[in-house]
Amino acid sequence: MSPETTAVLLIGYQNDYFAPDGVLRSALEDGHGVDGVRERTSMLLDGLHDLPTMIVSTPIAFTSDYRELVDPVGILALVKSAGAFKRGTEGGATITDLAERGSRILEVPGKRGLNAFSNTALEHELRARGVTDVVIAGVVTSICVDSTARSAHDKGFTVHVLSDCTAGRTRFEQDFYCREVFPLYATVMTSVELLEELAGSKAALTPG
Repeated sequence: MSPETTAVLLIGYQNDYFAPDGVLRSALEDGHGVDGVRERTSMLLDGLHDLPTMIVSTPIAFTSDYRELVDPVGILALVKSAGAFKRGTEGGATITDLAERGSRILEVPGKRGLNAFSNTALEHELRARGVTDVVIAGVVTSICVDSTARSAHDKGFTVHVLSDCTAGRTRFEQDFYCREVFPLYATVMTSVELLEELAGSKAALTPG
């Protein structure tokens, strides 16, 4: 994996999930796990700061009346009933850990469903940068993370899922997906392993 052709994709890093008073915080039963994901993701971004690795955020946002959602079911129905991810609200805003990094993180708007490639320019942005490896971090493991990772695989990218920077609705769900589901189409690794691999690749390519 080369830092020049790798992109880290950040999914769902918004206050409605990650803030202590986020309206969807209760949907993630493993609150300690969510806080850990936030801390480890921030450390990952620190480690990527001086690498040429692409970092992309794909926030989900809706109008105030949710007119984009027609007969929503499952988690999207929950989003609507909870009043989550409204454009221009504090709950829909990107968490400060990401927002404060400014242009280092490319924000790709348009996500209104489970898959970050749907209705967005994400694939175009990745192709334009010559990305071959996509690394997934964020929430929720069994929904947006899995949906986006499968789509990336179907589009021909080599997919990696960060086990310590993703969170499911429960600890059982998180462990099950990392152990039984993701390995069917992706490599499961930790953020530390990712940084070590990218740094090692950069060192190998640097003239000595």
